[in-house]
Amino acid sequence: MSELRQPEADLQAPVPTQGPVEAPLLGAAGEKATSPWSSASPGAPSFSTYAESLPQEALVVLMADLVAFLLKYRPREPTSKAEMPSTVLREHRDHFPVVFSHACECMQLVFGLDVKVVDPRERTYVLVPTLGLTWDAVLSDGQSTPEAGLLVLVLGVITLFGDRAPEEEVWGVLGNMGVCAGREPCIYGEPGELLTEVWVQEGYLEDRQVPHSDPARYEFLWGARAYAETSKWQVLEHLLRVSSLDPRSFPSLWGKN
Repeated sequence: MSELRQPEADLQAPVPTQGPVEAPLLGAAGEKATSPWSSASPGAPSFSTYAESLPQEALVVLMADLVAFLLKYRPREPTSKAEMPSTVLREHRDHFPVVFSHACECMQLVFGLDVKVVDPRERTYVLVPTLGLTWDAVLSDGQSTPEAGLLVLVLGVITLFGDRAPEEEVWGVLGNMGVCAGREPCIYGEPGELLTEVWVQEGYLEDRQVPHSDPARYEFLWGARAYAETSKWQVLEHLLRVSSLDPRSFPSLWGKN
């Protein structure tokens, strides 16, 4: 087990005013999110109509509440469309389409979870790790922790740095999200332990000392389990999709595995 190292103080970026759940919505205001929710029937109010009629602050709160509700069903227990408006939205149930779409986007971006349709007829859904990753941390009380989103982000940063990312660069990216080693509480648990111990032991990451570095510097690489379960292109495609970028802007990445 590698010794947990704390990033230098100057690499600890300030925590954004918005949390990791609210950030995706605030950063993509006005854009139509994609979700498993089916399109409205002819003559029904449009997606944009729902979005415009609900104040941004209220939309953020409702989305966060719906995300919390969905995470209750993390152990792959299906939940139905009928349960969500009555349990979470209540008097705002007419805004379900836009709230659900943003919640699905947040689940994918922040937690690395896809909302999949189990039964289109009954409108039931289940949460599954994105990109086929099998990592699913389970706490002592049986609750699972949605850390796949952070893992996908780290794998993406490594790829963008040419398959080996300096430790300080990885922490710099995570710091901009308010995710810093040793800083709790954090929705992902203790990030430093995840990156330098847990995911190394699980085979998703390699944490190596840079040869001939003095003082010692470290870098992260993909581990064997990451290569077995996903690909560099899938990870980059996912990150580009959730950040509203076009994969075709990076032609040199096509064909990479």
